[in-house]
Amino acid sequence: MNYIALSDFKKAWVFRHKDLPIAESDLDQIKPMTAQRAAVLWSTMVSREQDHPDFFTPNDWAGKEDNWEEVVDWEQAWEEGVEQLPEPICEYLNWEDNTTVYFCLSRDHVIETQFGVFKRCWQNFMFLVDGSLLLGKKRDAAVQFLESGEAKLGQRPKGN
Repeated sequence: MNYIALSDFKKAWVFRHKDLPIAESDLDQIKPMTAQRAAVLWSTMVSREQDHPDFFTPNDWAGKEDNWEEVVDWEQAWEEGVEQLPEPICEYLNWEDNTTVYFCLSRDHVIETQFGVFKRCWQNFMFLVDGSLLLGKKRDAAVQFLESGEAKLGQRPKGN
């Protein structure tokens, strides 16, 4: 079993927020991973050494400033209630809606969904922002969402 039921996810309240309703069809595609599956993905795509974005070092690709190309604001769009993920992030990623994406909070907490679902429900995901990374399956582009209201846009090195 690679996933846990959304109802069993400790932070599932963000997807049931009364002011940010999510269609049932989208909820069905928001899949928190089991801790074991999350740890494998985290070790493969994020870091073998650190358990949380707070602890990234230059030994981790996400901790190397050279891997980040641009910083954009996400918080203003969130506060204004913009329904779709901010355009600069979408343009940078340039992913199809059916791209499998991973919203990586920590070694134990990774949520898998489709990019189209993430774009529609991004405001809910932002309640979980704590240096969280958005990664795409078989994609090099990455976004790190920071509590400061900024998002770093960059590239994962090949092989990470």
